[in-house]
Amino acid sequence: VLKVLSHIDSVLRSPRAPPLIYRRSKGLVQNSIKENGQECGFEHLPLTIEMWADQLMALKDLHKSLRKVSLELVPWHAADPQDNRESVRVEDLQFMVDAILEEMENKEKSSQTASLPTLFAIVSHFQKLFDVNSLNGVYPRMNEVYTKLGEMTNVMRNLHELLGLDSSAPPTVVVDTVGKLCDIINENVTEQVQQLLGTQDIHSIINKLEEHECFFPPFQALIQDLLCLLEISNLDDILPTVQNLK
Repeated sequence: VLKVLSHIDSVLRSPRAPPLIYRRSKGLVQNSIKENGQECGFEHLPLTIEMWADQLMALKDLHKSLRKVSLELVPWHAADPQDNRESVRVEDLQFMVDAILEEMENKEKSSQTASLPTLFAIVSHFQKLFDVNSLNGVYPRMNEVYTKLGEMTNVMRNLHELLGLDSSAPPTVVVDTVGKLCDIINENVTEQVQQLLGTQDIHSIINKLEEHECFFPPFQALIQDLLCLLEISNLDDILPTVQNLK
């Protein structure tokens, strides 16, 4: 027994023993019975062991309390297959506290998000901008706007590449460049028409068209009559057929 008590006493006196738990009773030790001229020093052991037992029981109670808090705040961390074990480790309690603290930090971050009135105002503003009459139409219109935006983005990117513009060029620059290109094309077409009709002014072009309108219908009627009379269907066969008739 003395050997066991001596071992316990050495544990209590070790540097690892919690200082708040180990309290040596000065009065009892000084008046203790001595064996072989040495102090026994075992009088404080029952009180200290009893205090340790109380602390272990309090540790279990603390574990139960933290479990309740954890179930409310972090239920995904509360499932522990070893919950029914008899011993409770400080590491388990520390893990639960860390999980709760992390959840509280996440809630603080999420509290910085927009409030319900702000979100309602955003939805109402979207309805006004895109002419949405009901909340049910918000999501379809969002999808439509997203699709149109993607199409316009692709068109603008392709125009930038085709026109040799920088990708940072604003839409106004793209529109101006397309307008200049159209002007150049129209000028070239006008020149080609003038060269084809052999005239350089618009009045001459009008006269040429009027002459064409006067000449072409009778000429077309004559050709059709010749084709029927000669019993042929190809314009190239008119001259050979007439020569054979001579």
